[in-house]
Amino acid sequence: MNTESRIWHSNILGTGKDLVILHGFLGMGDNWISLARRWAAGGFRVHLPDLRNHGQSFWDERFDFEVLLDDLRRYIGHHQLHKPHIIGHSLGGKLSMFDALDEPGNRGKYVVLDIAPRAYGRRHDFIFRAVRQTSPGQCRTRNEVEAQLMPHLPQAHIRRFVMKNLKRLPGGGFAWKIPWDILEKSVENIGRALPQGKSSNANILFLRGENSDFVLDDDIAQIKQIFPRAQIHSIPGAGHWLHAEQPEMVYRIITDFLNA
Repeated sequence: MNTESRIWHSNILGTGKDLVILHGFLGMGDNWISLARRWAAGGFRVHLPDLRNHGQSFWDERFDFEVLLDDLRRYIGHHQLHKPHIIGHSLGGKLSMFDALDEPGNRGKYVVLDIAPRAYGRRHDFIFRAVRQTSPGQCRTRNEVEAQLMPHLPQAHIRRFVMKNLKRLPGGGFAWKIPWDILEKSVENIGRALPQGKSSNANILFLRGENSDFVLDDDIAQIKQIFPRAQIHSIPGAGHWLHAEQPEMVYRIITDFLNA
């Protein structure tokens, strides 16, 4: 595979200070398009990359933080970004933390949404089980695929999130955009904690959903130990997808932080 094909696919909006947004596990850059348009209109050049094995980016059997860090740094070098701000949600937030341990002098500010430095267990197995019950190639409409998912994913917002990974085939029927088998095998790789004994002077903001269990009160001491400059805010009325559930508040807090 040539070097060019190893660069993340990305949607780039606006002009100004570079802002790279890293999406969560099983997501894609487009998940952030609404807020990205607002930041682009406000003077940022916003990058919405798809991580490897997600969206329109390349597939690879390896999926862990070492290769994701290489991908991020290759993307920044390819686009010649100078001290870009980095925003990351969930998996993207953990990737941002790993980057902040080594690259704070080469970045602007960091924003981490609803993820802590600690290890996480397998939280997505119910989604993998649901997807294995589908036969999208035999479906004529998206509604038929959703009907196959519904008994296994009764939560409408999770079904909609999963179905963003569906694409229509030219000859009829549908297929998944992402390699579910590779991602399922990689859950332990991307659930691991940050290395012990390292810290960073990165200028970093943590946002957590008040109704989420991803960042607990018990996590705050560890966050402060690794990132002494960290600011931490809770978003009321929001769960793990806080940027979708409380977009106005998230937009305002992040914008004020980046512009300070």
